[in-house]
Amino acid sequence: MDVAATFAEIKELSVKERIQIVQEIWDSISQQPEQLELTEVQKQELSRRLAAHEANPNAVVSWEEVRSQALARARVSE
Repeated sequence: MDVAATFAEIKELSVKERIQIVQEIWDSISQQPEQLELTEVQKQELSRRLAAHEANPNAVVSWEEVRSQALARARVSE
């Protein structure tokens, strides 16, 4: 497959169509998680986060609070 030619064709599509393609590609990737390889930095970060959680499992923030804070930040940056 000629990736450059394919990408040139994709660039001609509407934004909506390109987003749909990205979603389809991501869905196909997520169906094969065993083929995803983490970098050493990613592995270290996951280990760090797991250790932090195990050391203090009650230090959590609810989804509602995270969402509220994110929406508040988005409003400020507008």
